[in-house]
Amino acid sequence: MYEDLIKKLTGKNKNDYEQAACHLVNTADVEMFKALVEKDDFLFDFVKQNVNERLMAAVTDENYKNIFTLMEIYSPSYEDFIVNTLVKYANEDLTDRMLKLLECGSVDEKIYSAKYFSRIQDPLAIEALRKNAFSDNEFLNINCALALGLFKDKKSFDIALEKLDNPDEFERLSGVKFLSVYGDISAVPAIIAAMKVSSMSENIAGELPFLMDLFQLLDNYYEDALLVLNNIINGLGEILALSLVLDFELFEVFERLIYKSEDSKAAVVLLNAQEKFNTLTENDEYLFDEDKETKNEVYDIKKQLCAMDTKKLKEQIYEEIKEDSLFVYTALDFATDLYAIRELLKSNNQTLILKTAEVLKKLNNLDENTRTVALLKVTDTNIKSIIRAL
Repeated sequence: MYEDLIKKLTGKNKNDYEQAACHLVNTADVEMFKALVEKDDFLFDFVKQNVNERLMAAVTDENYKNIFTLMEIYSPSYEDFIVNTLVKYANEDLTDRMLKLLECGSVDEKIYSAKYFSRIQDPLAIEALRKNAFSDNEFLNINCALALGLFKDKKSFDIALEKLDNPDEFERLSGVKFLSVYGDISAVPAIIAAMKVSSMSENIAGELPFLMDLFQLLDNYYEDALLVLNNIINGLGEILALSLVLDFELFEVFERLIYKSEDSKAAVVLLNAQEKFNTLTENDEYLFDEDKETKNEVYDIKKQLCAMDTKKLKEQIYEEIKEDSLFVYTALDFATDLYAIRELLKSNNQTLILKTAEVLKKLNNLDENTRTVALLKVTDTNIKSIIRAL
């Protein structure tokens, strides 16, 4: 039964989809809505947009309260339909009902309610928004952060900033995600600082361009922006969605670096990007489930990066082959000058000594004398064991 109704709702026949939309809204058919939501992954975005519009058109003064029943099931695809309907018919009683759902409703109801209060900014909702802003549900967190950002609620902003210093990496990341949606760019330096000391640096880097785009980051925090970009490159396809190449305008970002920058840090980032996009296009597993637009963009970026003067870029990276460079680990992947590489064995950073030893091994230049030098400053037993085993 529901299969047929959904087929009509998503189809091209006007009489069919109007009839199906009216049925869903007039009867508050939760089971049909649930079946529709379960098809999220199988419907194109434009189809889901059509469904949103068709359902909105079926809402009237007489049936709009039926939408509350549909709030039992959350879907980001149909959030616009539900929230826009509620906003359209908003009044004091409806807003009071939404506040109660935000305070005491199910998680799904709270998600819709939080989004509602990003549109209907009733200050009575602030406390409940704060309470739910760092829940276990990412959609609820996002909608609460969005609403609180529009309220310019300093208390929740300060709580998120404090999380950036939390030793728990997931707490730290939750703070970053809140701030990226909240929308106050004054948080950018603190987020960058958290990224530099985090073991989840790729995740944090992937949130930053939602707060300040990469072009603005490059204009205002050039070296740190390059580090953000480098972490994004490292995370693409594994930690970060490949569709971000479009969201972050990476083709244009790389174009700017290729033609306007000749410094060593940019050279490291561009070489890393070249290697990454070669990997992304050589393994079907990365692109198999991506849409056509994303695939085309990935291939266009690969073509762009492969046209660079790689030899010249590799000559530039040696300024970053030093202990205090934030780009040294990536630079080592492209270094071939044995003298410059071996100098890093004198480092006080044991992790860097291990990386250096691994690079020398890859270059067939880790003999016993070199291994002994590498071990001189190493006190960590695990790192010692790895170097000995190389």
